Amino acid sequence: MYVYNTTYSVSTERSGEWLRWVREIYIPAILATGLTGQHRMHRLLTELDNGGVTYTLQLSFLTREDFDSYISDYEDIMIEKMQQIFHGNFVYFSTLLEEL
Repeated sequence: MYVYNTTYSVSTERSGEWLRWVREIYIPAILATGLTGQHRMHRLLTELDNGGVTYTLQLSFLTREDFDSYISDYEDIMIEKMQQIFHGNFVYFSTLLEEL
């Protein structure tokens, strides 16, 4: 199994709206691709005050091929939608993990 972990730092002013949008729009759109069946969302509790709230979204993929398909066919589209709505109010980075 592969876990695609994306960490987002969202401005405090927009964090509630961002979280609601991710739960109601973003995650369902990702699940609709059929490439991932499981996801987990967390809020980071141990961080320095950076003027924002930090979240992680973890998407599980059964195969590397499913992950590669998600990245090549959907990732840019999904991030662009988030950018259109929350431009300048978040930054993110992603890592791919392999379950051992």
